[in-house]
Amino acid sequence: MKHTLEKNILRALLIFGIISFINLIRKPPAKDWLLIFLFKGFLSSILDNLVVKKGYIKYPIKLFKSFDFSFIFDYLLYPITCVYYNQVTKKSNILGIFVKTFCFSIPMAATEHFLEKKTSLLKFKKGWNSLTSFWTLSITFLISRAFIAIVRKANNSPVPKN
Repeated sequence: MKHTLEKNILRALLIFGIISFINLIRKPPAKDWLLIFLFKGFLSSILDNLVVKKGYIKYPIKLFKSFDFSFIFDYLLYPITCVYYNQVTKKSNILGIFVKTFCFSIPMAATEHFLEKKTSLLKFKKGWNSLTSFWTLSITFLISRAFIAIVRKANNSPVPKN
């Protein structure tokens, strides 16, 4: 019965993620948001796969059994959250970027902590804990922010004349 509840949580998160994705790509510039979404999904899946293979995190209950990592989190929820983070920080100065990073990372780490303690959706092992998650989330938010800043700068650079 408990696993049914957890599968329903995953289904609800999947539906929430799909609805959120549709909402976020409607806001211009859509190409920036899609680029961040894809970059973050790529980065998250590589890092999560590495962390799972090293035995730091385990996902005992999965909606998609083909994956050892959390498909819904890595390819949907975290990239969507990252897009919203980038939308909120688009015009922020460096201090604002850092403050907003923590405003996103703290609730996500707290949610992971709750899910790790109260469900079988994820289990921390080998010294991984909520603080490790918090710093990992924060750093990858900042990496995505730097990535899109570099892309925007490169996109706005003047084209050299031949």
